[in-house]
Amino acid sequence: MAVQSWPDVLKTAKKTALISDGRRKVHYLFSDGSEMAEEYDIKTDELVCRKLRSKTKLGGQGLWQVEVGETNPSAVPSAEVEIKENSSNPVFMRKDTKSSFQWRVRNIPYPTDTYNISVDPAERCCVIRTTNKKYYKKFSIPDLDRCQLPLESAALSFSHANNTLIISYKKPKEILTLEQELMRELKKLKGTNEGDVDCKTQ
Repeated sequence: MAVQSWPDVLKTAKKTALISDGRRKVHYLFSDGSEMAEEYDIKTDELVCRKLRSKTKLGGQGLWQVEVGETNPSAVPSAEVEIKENSSNPVFMRKDTKSSFQWRVRNIPYPTDTYNISVDPAERCCVIRTTNKKYYKKFSIPDLDRCQLPLESAALSFSHANNTLIISYKKPKEILTLEQELMRELKKLKGTNEGDVDCKTQ
């Protein structure tokens, strides 16, 4: 049996939509039981949040993994929060724009020439290094992995302002086309405007 391409996986997923708090919230249930939840700004259609979870080996629900947007520790019951991060530590998060995948590292005060951002094609990841060896981070771009697209050094750029490092990766045309097609499909979904949608299936 041939492996489904990511666009086909998205098309065949069971989708539920909800419009709430100025956001289009979409839940995907895939044939293997895994799930994806996305939130889009209703005015700009920009992706605000994306979370994924898979079934555990015993068939239960796994934990949500945040791919885009901020993790919200306050939403986790206090019993589950064992260690709280120091608020002055660097905070890494992804926040995309229409044309680029984008990551932000907050609370990182070093001058712009301290940073070295590169692509590691062998490991299919991007790497952040600092010349003062104070910060190091490797991160992948799952969107490219799912669509089996190459990592291009030329697509990578960065800037630094207000103690925040902003890394951008220009979206390839294949991703832009896929996102446009998906948004057209999502807008056709009948989304309720209030209340909650129970996305669980039997």
